[in-house]
Amino acid sequence: MQAVQQYEDVTEARFVSEILPANRPAILKGLIRDWPAAQAARQSDEAVVAYLKTCENGVPVPTILGDPKIKGEFFYGENTQSINFQHTKMGLSDALDRILAEAPAPEPAAIYIQSAPIPAHLPRFADENRVAFIPQIIEPRIWIGNALRVQTHYDLSHNIACLVAGRRRFTLFGPDQTPNLYPGPLDITPAGAPISMVSLERPDLERYPRFAEALEHAWFADLEPGDGLFVPYFWWHHVRSFETFNILVNYWWNNARADLGSPYQSLLHTILTMRDLPAHQRDAWRVMFDYYAFQSHGDPVAHLAPGDRGALGLVSPTANRQLRIGLFQAELNRLL
Repeated sequence: MQAVQQYEDVTEARFVSEILPANRPAILKGLIRDWPAAQAARQSDEAVVAYLKTCENGVPVPTILGDPKIKGEFFYGENTQSINFQHTKMGLSDALDRILAEAPAPEPAAIYIQSAPIPAHLPRFADENRVAFIPQIIEPRIWIGNALRVQTHYDLSHNIACLVAGRRRFTLFGPDQTPNLYPGPLDITPAGAPISMVSLERPDLERYPRFAEALEHAWFADLEPGDGLFVPYFWWHHVRSFETFNILVNYWWNNARADLGSPYQSLLHTILTMRDLPAHQRDAWRVMFDYYAFQSHGDPVAHLAPGDRGALGLVSPTANRQLRIGLFQAELNRLL
């Protein structure tokens, strides 16, 4: 696997001009070393827990719990209709105390405060711990747990993950490795995003032979407290936490236009309408999608005057809305 490149003393200008356009994972070394939370974590687990307790407002946090037998690896249960953990909500102090209490156990239960919006649960933390160049409109989230493994998945957003306490390894795969990662179902997922069905640490290469090629193209990033990691849009990532107490804060954002709608919905609609067509028809439509949607031959309407491009040209927000309503009504009429 290739090591993710490290960048020291990252400024907003450098991130925007150099790191973001490269569309590659990047370690932002020491990005949050000066955070009060990171300074407390360098003292001890108990010190950072005490700091977090001064920041909480009493609102219960989303928490997932797993039996010791899963060994901290959250996944499906016996099949994709079940999961091997349970969702609950706990008071932050109670969850933190429980994580610390599990630390000495030879086989601890898995406990994970998962994706808690920081302003809603830790308002003081939000005020005192910020990445200066990330706009305040981007809401930070906190993840706190013991030694855990989060299965390989992707997010439809850019991500900056900041390690406050513990050590974590991210193993990353570009979007082009999707066929080699054997994704699970799109609509039945353990935590909202599709996941790879292959265990990173115990891959069954007889069942999933193409995963060997994915490993040849994998990247890894070992984070220490105070480090940040930039994970670009749609990059698959597996996350392993090594210590008995770990804290990560992350920022998700998507710079695509909000009015474009959900690519997932387009994908599902395409699957429903295209997958079972005769092969020669699918081949024809593949050409059409490549030509019009992915512009594999350049601008598909460059040869048309602006007034002659119809829905293929630039449309106003009102026209965009009307086209989408027309698509919805046509589908509804077909189903009825």
